[in-house]
Amino acid sequence: MSLPDFFCLHSRTNRQRALLLLGTTCGLTLLSTPAFASEDDVITRMEKEMSRLQEAQAHVQQEQKEINHDMAIIRAELIRHRRAATPSQALNTSASKTVKSAPISRITQKTAHAFPVPSGSDETKTVSLQSNHTPTVLEPFVVGTPHSATARRDEVSLSPTGKSLVDIGPSSQLAVVGRRSEDISSRFAENGVGPHSRETVGAQAAGALGDHGVFHFGPVSIILGGFVDTSAVLENRHVASGTFNYWQDMPYPNEPRYHTNNFDGSARYSRLSLMARGNIDPERVISGFFESDFGAGAVTTDPYESNSYSFRLRQAYLSYDDNRNGLHFLGGQAWSLLTPGRIGIVPRQESLPETIEASMLAGQTWARQWQVRAVKDFLHRRLWAGLSIENPATLYDTTGFTNNNGSVALPNGGTATIGENGVGLTNDTTNFSNEISPDVIGKLAYDPRWGHYEVEGILHFPHDRVTIGHTGHNNTAIAGGGGGSMILPLIPSKLEIRLGGLAGWGVNRYGSALLPDATLNAQGAPAPLFGVQAQAGVIAHPNQRIDVYGYFGTQRVGKSSFSVNGTPYGYGNTGYSNAGCLQELSSLSCTANTRAVSEITVGAWWRFFKGRFGTVEGGTQLAYSRREIWSGIGGDPHTSMSQIFFDFRYLPFQ
Repeated sequence: MSLPDFFCLHSRTNRQRALLLLGTTCGLTLLSTPAFASEDDVITRMEKEMSRLQEAQAHVQQEQKEINHDMAIIRAELIRHRRAATPSQALNTSASKTVKSAPISRITQKTAHAFPVPSGSDETKTVSLQSNHTPTVLEPFVVGTPHSATARRDEVSLSPTGKSLVDIGPSSQLAVVGRRSEDISSRFAENGVGPHSRETVGAQAAGALGDHGVFHFGPVSIILGGFVDTSAVLENRHVASGTFNYWQDMPYPNEPRYHTNNFDGSARYSRLSLMARGNIDPERVISGFFESDFGAGAVTTDPYESNSYSFRLRQAYLSYDDNRNGLHFLGGQAWSLLTPGRIGIVPRQESLPETIEASMLAGQTWARQWQVRAVKDFLHRRLWAGLSIENPATLYDTTGFTNNNGSVALPNGGTATIGENGVGLTNDTTNFSNEISPDVIGKLAYDPRWGHYEVEGILHFPHDRVTIGHTGHNNTAIAGGGGGSMILPLIPSKLEIRLGGLAGWGVNRYGSALLPDATLNAQGAPAPLFGVQAQAGVIAHPNQRIDVYGYFGTQRVGKSSFSVNGTPYGYGNTGYSNAGCLQELSSLSCTANTRAVSEITVGAWWRFFKGRFGTVEGGTQLAYSRREIWSGIGGDPHTSMSQIFFDFRYLPFQ
């Protein structure tokens, strides 16, 4: 390291410290100055001096952060050479020696300088970085702003701006994963989309980890995440679901709650997450992730006394990553493989809306459920292929039938058993469908230099048993569909468009609106319903503290029905009456089988406090939803709902 380089590096910090000293001296002088001016003048001067001191302190902290960051790169280079060196080539780590590292293939001018190692270290005093070798990238234990990569796949940016790039070889990618607060595999997307910024609400919904709450116990790291949340909604219809929209319950004018406004607020979506992760070796990592909140509604929950919402399991899974061979496995409860992503097929990088409402968005494809997933990446993590078997469920609609605890009376005198209310440790007020096989889901994800693209498919097998007299038989239908998603970074890190959708038979439960998957035919066999769901969004990040978004989503379902002796059965039967839907407390029926749900929403988040104490943010959102029904006697009137959401959130680990 040359003396000019050394003094160039430190002169900035020394100047800032001198400014701090000068400002402090000026401040003390003001305090000791005789009262030659008014008290207001003295206070004004003191406030100005305090402002200058704070600005100077911020500059010093930023410079120190950059120095620590650059020192970490040098330590990583030393570690790599020590491991690779033979006994005759071993580095002399005496504090009185100077070590020259092997060259580096490409590094920006800023990080190409040599940096000193703090006194007391057993490492070299100076290191010279040149060309032609690839260093292992090691970040400080506490990582601040999420990073982005913008060049080649074997390059990673270690600066918040993405300007300081260093090459890393495939053998060194996981050498430091155990000491990071995020997975290094999510840092290789040079698609202009990049990984979730952990500050965005979409990342928080996906299960973002913190960067402050990182603890190391030998080879195992414990990483904390989560937030304290208080949200509320004001709506022009009374739908008793809080900030979780249940669109199928959107009332018609025949119900008095259609004509009343409703306000509901809760802290029940406050969240806690934890990850334990350890390196088996520099290429293999095993981790376990757990996330929970209070979004459940046990039968003892009420809003009148203690608001004791149940502790809810959101995610709990283990994962194994072999970066050398490009193999990735996951087992447990996690976001379904059908959920759109941002980078390859990587956990906690799901592309979820930035909305406040807990149900996210009508038309959004998602589920959180048990699964066993295997993924292989190709072409230096540009192409990913995944296969998952996931816990099945079928949402049946039995309009027109008599349904008693999952036993459905058929017009031919038989009984179709489609499920049973929970027993033992399951919810005894919920009907669990009879399933014969897990859902089988496959996905391909591609990350070129611009954008992220996915295609996917699913097979689902609705199953029941029909009993006539004292004999019966089983019925299994084959359902499924396909879809995809994409993210288009119009202005990388500033403005992006998200598109996604899914279409098929018997897969409607994977949409936020929870439209039915199937009904029954005249013989009692499952009759899968066709459905389509789609969403589009524009998300902007004008600066590091503000996010603005707008989305449109829709979900639609087909119909399947029949009539016996003039009695209508099935879903969407034109013989059902909708004649009473528009008259309050009408004596006429309003069957109202939902045909479509659509939502348009806009909102924004503002991070108004951010520092070592974490992040405090607030958001607001406007939403308009519309529900349409299948035509029957009396036509097919629609209903709608307008809402405004508010949210304040404290993220201590961000």
